Amino acid sequence: MNRRPTLLAAASLTAAAVLSLSACGGGDGGSKNDDKIEGAGHGSGPTATPSPKAPADAIERPRIALPKGDALVFTPDTVGDSEKDAVLRDNANYLRAIDEAIGARDPKSKSVAFYSKDSAYLGSVDWISGFIKDGTTVTGTVRYFDRKVMFSKDGSAGLTYCADESKGYTKDVKTGKTNVTEVSKDSYVFYNDRLRKNSKGVWQTTRSISKRGDEVCQP
Repeated sequence: MNRRPTLLAAASLTAAAVLSLSACGGGDGGSKNDDKIEGAGHGSGPTATPSPKAPADAIERPRIALPKGDALVFTPDTVGDSEKDAVLRDNANYLRAIDEAIGARDPKSKSVAFYSKDSAYLGSVDWISGFIKDGTTVTGTVRYFDRKVMFSKDGSAGLTYCADESKGYTKDVKTGKTNVTEVSKDSYVFYNDRLRKNSKGVWQTTRSISKRGDEVCQP
């Protein structure tokens, strides 16, 4: 199993699964930039390493704790524009929430539901469930870079970025053995996400499409 999905979509879910998920309330790059990793926050346990300090926007956000040994790095973290920064922040928390849910073996994670909806949410639940079925979790460092936000006339936001998974791995839950794979062009993934602000003011990821090995993300 890849460290990250190459497509987060609901198409692979059965109709019964979709109904079940609805009832509960309810993706892939390298860099042409330097290799210096900035802002890495390593998880130290299932209840440690919370998500970055929430902004003063009065929104009560869930506390997110990454699995032990797992780290996600985002570049840029902010760009100095308040609305674009809000999109970048909430999408980063969506990605953190997925890793938290994988580590916690919780496909119906409230944090994932908080930061996503529609096909992105359903695809994430399907993806998390795959790790649980395979008996694996995530570890290592994944770097997300070249994050660019564009707004549409309909009020939604588009976000493109790359992911460098060359140092991100899966790990067998029972044995603790890390599955280290050889670095290749497929270690780098291009993402094209769509987000929409909900009534609480949270930018939820509604769709996430990605292409593994895309040339735009190669080092």
